[in-house]
Amino acid sequence: MMPTIDRRFLYLPLCVSLMVSGSRAQAPESPEKLLLNDYRPKSIFKIPTTQVRKAKYPVIDVHSHAYAKTPEQIAEWVGNMDQVGIEKSVILTGANGPAFDEIYAKYAKHPGRFEMWCGFDLRGHDQPGFGPAAVRELERCFRAGARGVGEVIDKGSGLARSTGPHPDDARMDPLFEKCGELGMPVSIHVSDPIWAYGPIDKTNDGLMNALRWRLDNKPGIVGHAGMIGILEKTVKKHSKTTFIACHFANLDYDLTRLGEMFARYPNLYADISARYAETAPIPRFARAFYEKHANRLLYGTDMGYNPPMYRITFRVLETLDEHFYEIDQFNYHWPMNGFGLPDSVLKKVYRENALKLLRRK
Repeated sequence: MMPTIDRRFLYLPLCVSLMVSGSRAQAPESPEKLLLNDYRPKSIFKIPTTQVRKAKYPVIDVHSHAYAKTPEQIAEWVGNMDQVGIEKSVILTGANGPAFDEIYAKYAKHPGRFEMWCGFDLRGHDQPGFGPAAVRELERCFRAGARGVGEVIDKGSGLARSTGPHPDDARMDPLFEKCGELGMPVSIHVSDPIWAYGPIDKTNDGLMNALRWRLDNKPGIVGHAGMIGILEKTVKKHSKTTFIACHFANLDYDLTRLGEMFARYPNLYADISARYAETAPIPRFARAFYEKHANRLLYGTDMGYNPPMYRITFRVLETLDEHFYEIDQFNYHWPMNGFGLPDSVLKKVYRENALKLLRRK
């Protein structure tokens, strides 16, 4: 269930007072009652803008989910992929057993367009003897068509929907080792954006999303730095297993740290999904990071399957556009900028790196 938003914190400093209750002002808008949640600035700058209808090169999206539920919706998705240049989407089901089989059967009707990844069966993780049955189910999913594992999620409370072990726990060792044996990459999500851990106040740079995903009020969880440490221990322990850290490992605010981890662990990669708005405010630094670590970054979305969403990501990656807003997509109120990545980097991030990791049938 989504946390209730306390609108006392959603304000424009100095010029706007919040309306916490009662009906919102009707037209004409009253600036004294304008909520930050309703703020939709438009750029005033007369500068070049670029509309990228289709990716410059074919793309493999390594971070998507089973958003489409019906055959018609899946067919629509394929049509959207054709429009924008997505060659294949990796579906991170996080499922096992009959749930995985059901999803696989639906998407397998479009061979070559989707790749199914399964989840770990962590039932009984707190009972003696846990492990062998989970490994057998992983092997079964592999035989059924799973080509990777994910999305494995730990935001500080553990795996298995926040009741299980952390990834570096010894109970997880047989599963990660089996992934290495089978050549199944692991898509792993640790922590969340740094704003979710800070005070929900006027100093929080990412207030809107920080409030929605806040973790500062969750006592007893492992914090952001601790979860990055757990990721590092896991990747180091299982050096023959390939790990894809989702969302820049949530180090989008400290890409230097992620680059240091790349240098230490050749089995670590990162996808760029759902962190376009978080990196677009620092285009020069972000571009330099992409160029330096072009061999370790993978394109991903994690934001549905509509064409405008894909095109926003292409605009950030391909163009040098400046000061444009995409508030409805990302829920941040700052302007974004394009990276203008060179072709050699785009080719690797869009497709070539993924081809090296995805098991070919």
